[in-house]
Amino acid sequence: MTTSADSTGSGTEATVCEHKIAILVPCFNEEFTVGQTVSAFREALPLATVYVYDNNSTDRTIEVARAAGAVVRSEARQGKGNVVRRMFADIDADVFVLVDGDATYEARAAPRMVRRAVDENLDFVNGARVSRSVEAYRPGHRFGNFVLTALVRSVFGRQFTDMLSGYKVFSRRYVKSFPAMSRGFEVETELTVHALELRMPSAEEFTAYGERPAGSVSKLSTFRDGSSILRLIFDLVRNERPLEFFGLVGVALILVAVALTVPLAETYFETGLVPRLPTAVLSVGLIIVGFLSFLAGLILDVVATMRSEMKRLAYLSYPPVSVGRRSRVAERGRPAPF
Repeated sequence: MTTSADSTGSGTEATVCEHKIAILVPCFNEEFTVGQTVSAFREALPLATVYVYDNNSTDRTIEVARAAGAVVRSEARQGKGNVVRRMFADIDADVFVLVDGDATYEARAAPRMVRRAVDENLDFVNGARVSRSVEAYRPGHRFGNFVLTALVRSVFGRQFTDMLSGYKVFSRRYVKSFPAMSRGFEVETELTVHALELRMPSAEEFTAYGERPAGSVSKLSTFRDGSSILRLIFDLVRNERPLEFFGLVGVALILVAVALTVPLAETYFETGLVPRLPTAVLSVGLIIVGFLSFLAGLILDVVATMRSEMKRLAYLSYPPVSVGRRSRVAERGRPAPF
């Protein structure tokens, strides 16, 4: 595919041309921006298909998207996570570009991100936002993104600096192996952790991030969506790192029990009596529960390892992004369709 003026050569263009590219745009009440988004990405990637999935919009989002040249479909379950799940299930392509329909992301970066995915055989390219505008990237959102990204980096890996960006490029084997359990905006966290957990070949590209056009309103709530993301991170740590999670709980309970037991032990050695029997019973109970928590972590760690192996096998059942559609057709002994 001829991508844009920043192409690095005909060889690279021919390589990208072998791949079917789908641009996925989840939308909810974006009539002021979806047309501009669709037009910009059709210009940046002329041979790609732009899919707009409407999520119960009450304005003219569907009409505007269709007029701009997008393939428009709908998802009745409210929430971006539900829309992403539906898009990943419905659409088949070699390379997927996921972007919000609010016209804030740099469409000209799409060819660069797609080309990097193809040339370096990457399954996931994250578009890290770069913006100096306060209106484009409000301080509350910026701080929340920093804190949540730092939390994920400390647990799952330090590869990405902007976990909550809505601009990402995926390979086919990433998309078709992604479980997609989220309902709302926390899906970006799930997308990032999936790549980190399976240790997929991934990268990050810095892209410009602009202000929303006049009349467009952000659907993101700093506290409501931030708490949902934090809850998802908690669940992911519990499910994907059970030994660390339940082991720390067990250690904490045992330390509390020891702290409660020390005064009782001192009194017992001095007088031979246990003056606070309920505290002694509580300490014993905490130690037992602490060891049980650690044992539960060991058992669940085996289960988590098995789940990770199953996801890895599902991921490996699809060819890498370097194998384009034309190459796959040739392997099957049929002529390429174009």
